[in-house]
Amino acid sequence: MARYSSEHKAATRQRIIEAAGRRFKTDGIDGSGVATLMADSGLTNGAFYAHFDSKDDLVAAVVGDQVGRQVTELSELPPGRVGLELFVRQYLSRAHRDHPDEGCPSAALLDEVGRCTGETKKAYTTGTKAILREICLRLSPEDPESARDVALSLFTMLVGSMQLARALSDRQLSNTVLEAGIRNALSVLAA
Repeated sequence: MARYSSEHKAATRQRIIEAAGRRFKTDGIDGSGVATLMADSGLTNGAFYAHFDSKDDLVAAVVGDQVGRQVTELSELPPGRVGLELFVRQYLSRAHRDHPDEGCPSAALLDEVGRCTGETKKAYTTGTKAILREICLRLSPEDPESARDVALSLFTMLVGSMQLARALSDRQLSNTVLEAGIRNALSVLAA
């Protein structure tokens, strides 16, 4: 039996992480078994342990990957407040609400991350600090730390608004939550 190259193994691991990220954000961490995650990746259950020590190991890798992607996407927006305004509008969009599998891991998984292992929380914390740093740099490039409270307010407002909008069965009220969230977030940016 031929051994796979380290590049093939890394690509397969990343494929599992990406598929698990979509599944976790749709069905939750607890609602996603290893068999389903591996099937989503086009692999058998037996391949799982060649890439991860445990499901907790996978969860930490997925959370780190997902939050890292969000940091990259934010960093690629136009500089300054213009980019933040675009971020707010994209974040609190109906498309983001309706497609959690493609969106922010915080809005989809925050309650579960709070119950996860230390490694998952560490990966989430590292990524969240990077998101906050990116927001701070856009708010106050000459003194980013001075914008920390505003960055925290903005990010928590976005996440909470999206979580509430997704939880509502009344679509009109859900749309209103998104619209109010945009207005409130933009007022935080204007202050």
